[in-house]
Amino acid sequence: MPRRRMSGQVVSDKMDKTVVVQVFSSRRHTIYNKIMRTAKKYLAHDEEGSVHEGDWVTIEESRPLSRRKRWRVIEITGR
Repeated sequence: MPRRRMSGQVVSDKMDKTVVVQVFSSRRHTIYNKIMRTAKKYLAHDEEGSVHEGDWVTIEESRPLSRRKRWRVIEITGR
């Protein structure tokens, strides 16, 4: 089974080897047909510590690394 990948923006890099990535998604409201934009935050593992706040990154699903950390940073797509 392939692992899920998402892209988002780093909103916090204050932890050691961990960054908070905010992922945006759009969906249409079932009744009003308005496009709603939702955001969700994920904790992602950053082994080298090279990712900083404001960077756009791609994250991938992984095994549980801590209580809330189930993702890891694959690449930096933009600074």
